Amino acid sequence: MPIVDMTFPAHLSPERRDLLMSVGERIDRQHGDNFLGLVLSGSAGRGMATDRSDVDVMVVLDSVPDGCSTSRSPTIDEMPTTLSELEELPTFGTDGWWYRWSCAWAPVLLDRTDGALSDAVRRQALVSPEEADAILIEHDRLEGWLNYAYRALKSDRDGRELERRLDAAESVPWLLDVIFSLAGRVRPYHKYLPWELREHPVEGWPADVLLPLLTRTLDGDPDAIRETFRLVVADCDQYDARRGHTRTRDMVDGWGDELAYFESPEPG
Repeated sequence: MPIVDMTFPAHLSPERRDLLMSVGERIDRQHGDNFLGLVLSGSAGRGMATDRSDVDVMVVLDSVPDGCSTSRSPTIDEMPTTLSELEELPTFGTDGWWYRWSCAWAPVLLDRTDGALSDAVRRQALVSPEEADAILIEHDRLEGWLNYAYRALKSDRDGRELERRLDAAESVPWLLDVIFSLAGRVRPYHKYLPWELREHPVEGWPADVLLPLLTRTLDGDPDAIRETFRLVVADCDQYDARRGHTRTRDMVDGWGDELAYFESPEPG
């Protein structure tokens, strides 16, 4: 019988299951009761691994001993962390924010905490309503997207092709923060965006709508920006209704007459 009883996702190959089982058994021998669980992240955790992919696994300990640090090899990266660290939620704009999505849809292979570890992993990748308000409003992600989109449309009006394309491209990260914050989720890394949209759809933004819009926006297409604007406004209205306020729509409406650029290439 194996020392460690782990649960593997169906997509994981037998070779990688054996590798992770051996890692779990070794860590169990090394750390005993200090060993709380394993979380499979990266491509292997999401069914996107290729023959060249390594395996990324979070080794969750009650406390990380001195000298215990991330180990990397061509086949597996082992990243020690603690349950208390996973239960902390770095806020948007801080150093830890960028790593929160690493927990999104990541299978928990072993949980010796009666579910606390699984709950912490899930929470890392979610954005609370209060966090969403802060990202959209206080951190100006909605305002920033509007600003870059507006600049791209004005450059289109003035025949400045390069400037239009640059501002349109710059608008995309802001847009993705807006879309995923409105949905209560942390924005995925670019590598996983198509996968997430297809495997875990965002309401109002199906993959076959958003991905072509992003491609066209990156090409500087002003019509794509205008189509996206209409979808964002509708999403903001639904978000505000759920939140019981009008903050995101107020931010949009605060642009006043300038919103005409989002309706027509030649506003009156």
